[in-house]
Amino acid sequence: MDDELLSVRVAELYYDEGKTQDEIGALLKISRWKAGRLLTQARERGIVRIEIVHPRARRLGLERELAVRFGLADAVVVPAPDEPGTELDRVAQAAADHLAALRPVPRTLAVSWGRTLTAVAEALPDGWANGVTVVQANGGVSLNRRSGGAASLAATIAQRASGQVVLLPSPAILERVETKRAIESDRTVAGILDQAANADAFLFSAGPADRTSAHVEHGYLAEEDVAELARRGAVGDLLGRYVDGDGNVVDPALDERTVGVGLDRLRGARRAIFVTAGDAKHDIARTVVSNGLCTVIITDENTARALLEER
Repeated sequence: MDDELLSVRVAELYYDEGKTQDEIGALLKISRWKAGRLLTQARERGIVRIEIVHPRARRLGLERELAVRFGLADAVVVPAPDEPGTELDRVAQAAADHLAALRPVPRTLAVSWGRTLTAVAEALPDGWANGVTVVQANGGVSLNRRSGGAASLAATIAQRASGQVVLLPSPAILERVETKRAIESDRTVAGILDQAANADAFLFSAGPADRTSAHVEHGYLAEEDVAELARRGAVGDLLGRYVDGDGNVVDPALDERTVGVGLDRLRGARRAIFVTAGDAKHDIARTVVSNGLCTVIITDENTARALLEER
């Protein structure tokens, strides 16, 4: 047999029949060393593909590529699910696992809000940490009653860490800039924002600039408002602030009415953990990793591959 066919036979005996390399050598009349070399050759040539199939498996090669390409401290990439549209569950579980493994444990964790972080909060087990203070990083008092919003998810994260929650008692976006300035000048609110800005770690997601935006769902903006922001170059929002592909705020007047920590704090943070899932968020995810707005990304395989593609 030539080496390629021999590689196939060695791989069949090793992976399908469960034979050891010594047994394969005896059966095919080759050395144990050659059997091992042919197994390696089978993987390198694509004759054998090894896939770890588990909801909590990771794509380590993609993680390394992301970290190197974008200068990240860490990256977590979960495999693309067989069933489209279920990426969020896997990414949320990966984010929960990452938080539980953080060392040292952050004493103060600043969090944003939205569907993605709600899923992360629900995936966290009781006792994921002990005594963490969770601070709301941006306003999120909902203008409708369809969901618990920012307060609920922040409280869940804190409760499951036997910690305290510090809520920001403000809507995400106010109608008048004077109202926003008055709220942020209040001693209590100013203290909360300062605590969030100086947190040991940030946990945040980002939303696309389309009708699925959490700001539309919660009544802050109309669909046509977000469409106009997209027309002006917005690719999405993070910490409630709509940015273009270079990470620049697209509507300064709207930003002036937005309550929360500024994006400069993400750029200067020692730990800024960005959680994102799904094709609709590829553009805003690229903006976040390309502009130094996170130190860690936790995402799905399709998003990771999209980020690594040359534009």
